[in-house]
Amino acid sequence: MRFERVLAVAPHTDDVELGAGGTVARLVEDGASVHVVAFSTAEQSLPADSPPDLLEREFRRAMPILGVPEENLVVHYYPVRRLAEHRQEVLDEMMRLRRELSPDLVLLPSGSDVHQDHQVTHAEGLRAFRDLSVLGYELTWNHVSFAAQAFVALEQRHIDLKWQALQVYESQFDLSRPYFSREFVESLARVRGTQVKTEYAEAFEVIRMRF
Repeated sequence: MRFERVLAVAPHTDDVELGAGGTVARLVEDGASVHVVAFSTAEQSLPADSPPDLLEREFRRAMPILGVPEENLVVHYYPVRRLAEHRQEVLDEMMRLRRELSPDLVLLPSGSDVHQDHQVTHAEGLRAFRDLSVLGYELTWNHVSFAAQAFVALEQRHIDLKWQALQVYESQFDLSRPYFSREFVESLARVRGTQVKTEYAEAFEVIRMRF
């Protein structure tokens, strides 16, 4: 199945790269126009001496590595862990993007993701895109369980691009995030690939599939 217009929804800068970076690289390679919206730059989570726009700058450097151009990026500045206070604005923005982009595939955080901001973007995404094809991406550290129902087969080059994009996030390496490691990225992709008899893959929850 080929997609022409894809919208990837990130509660925070770096979520799409982590959960679907290889898939984004493959979609672009296959000819899709991929757009990414991030709702928070999570500046409150950075060390006090960090520039407030650090994560935004990293996001804008990382996405072109995956093939997503600057003009396809949208960044909002809602405070981290407080998206629930801005649910209507989040929904309004998703509806605006739906009208402007007419996506035929939407990538959201999984419905089993326990992070409060991820839950908001998932729920509002269901409202905005419930009649379209929607997949939920995997962020293993936020899941008690995860329904791996769809798999995107990847090649080594897609994993390499995902890792190159993640390496841009020096702020997260400084915070010693355990999921910002080549070993983690590659091993999870190998596990998911093994499940569908390919070398690498990313797994998704099937929220709605229309074709």
